[in-house]
Amino acid sequence: MKDLESLSASQAIKALSKREIKATDLLLSCLDRIGQRENHVKAWTSLGKENALTRAKELDKGVFKGILHGLPIGVKDLYDTYDLPTSYGSPIYANHYPVTDAVSIALIRQAGGIILGKTVTTELASFKSGPTTNPHNSGHTPGGSSSGSAAAVADFMVPLATGSQTAGSMIRPASYCGVVGFKPSLGKVSIAGVKSLSVSLDTLGCFGRTVEDVGLGVAAMSGDHRLAKIEALHNKPRIAICKTSNWSLAHQETATAMAVARHAAERIAKSTVVDLKLPKSCDGITQVQTRIMLSEMSRSFLFERTHYPKKLSLILSKQLTDGAAISYEQYAKDLLFAGNAKSSIYALFNDEVDLLIAPSTTGEAPDLKKGTGDPVFCREWTLLGLPCININVASGPNGLPVGVQLIAGPGKDHFLLSAARAFVHALPDPTLRDQA
Repeated sequence: MKDLESLSASQAIKALSKREIKATDLLLSCLDRIGQRENHVKAWTSLGKENALTRAKELDKGVFKGILHGLPIGVKDLYDTYDLPTSYGSPIYANHYPVTDAVSIALIRQAGGIILGKTVTTELASFKSGPTTNPHNSGHTPGGSSSGSAAAVADFMVPLATGSQTAGSMIRPASYCGVVGFKPSLGKVSIAGVKSLSVSLDTLGCFGRTVEDVGLGVAAMSGDHRLAKIEALHNKPRIAICKTSNWSLAHQETATAMAVARHAAERIAKSTVVDLKLPKSCDGITQVQTRIMLSEMSRSFLFERTHYPKKLSLILSKQLTDGAAISYEQYAKDLLFAGNAKSSIYALFNDEVDLLIAPSTTGEAPDLKKGTGDPVFCREWTLLGLPCININVASGPNGLPVGVQLIAGPGKDHFLLSAARAFVHALPDPTLRDQA
């Protein structure tokens, strides 16, 4: 079998389970691709070639280990790994080796996954860009903060990679790089052993090239192996389009993407796809998310700010200063707002709708010099703790991918995967249907 690096995670797992390919051959194909492209994409902070090859050889000799048996995986450099340096994207933690794995990484290894290396994260998962470029056009950003993971999957360096989202750090890079990004429900995957930015918002997930891929990834990371088997929809879902109150920021390519999404949704919906506005209790939700994030950041990184202020970028330093200026009274009010908004949204999903479709980004990936892009269309869904998945549906004026996000009710991760696969099958372009 040629071009093993081009296999999706799910295709590779099936071939590995049937012993049609070897884990060592798949790993070497990925390493060859990295060798060819890393100077252009700059997706990796470190590679564990020796350990990965040793692990692959062991798996080739032994019995089938688990749902990720023999699969090379990239790990965002925000997750602790005992055998690879973990810098959290900051010079403060250069040459830092944790003594244990993050819980989710331990579960990936237990499921047979091979940790190939660590992928670039922005500085402490904030907005300061790293070196990674968009694999479709090196003059454009891959997004952030999960820059390296999204780029590595998009460029066929690795079939699966982990990420995290506090504002829009998975959905946005997935859209910019044209891959499937799955942010599960808040708390679905343990954040133990991952550098925390905002305890109320941090959510872990993964990137793949298909819906089935990310189901496998989050199944392993969470220990909920039901997600590895995506079922057909039992009933047609009630679907609504939610452009959000920030729709005025959307570029033409995002409007096109939403029109394509509506057409596909009509083919799988129980009834007419309607336009939906969030309840009044959600007015100002993006601003609330921003304040909660900044306030919690100022405490999460108090050690770094106190002891290593000169090793922090100006961008991050300003965020921490802004966060520290938010009073605890305001923070408490914002948490109360978030709780009320969640109650309203949960009722909406119970009574009116099963699936929402919203923009993933304002448009295609911006110029690299302009930063990692705006997470404005992701903020509310992250605050609400809802499972979201990015699907590529269109392209922008520079030919770069543009996605939309499908959003389900709290804890409806399994349903979301089923709905996403049905949605992908309903897309008009056969190439886009490969994302199923």
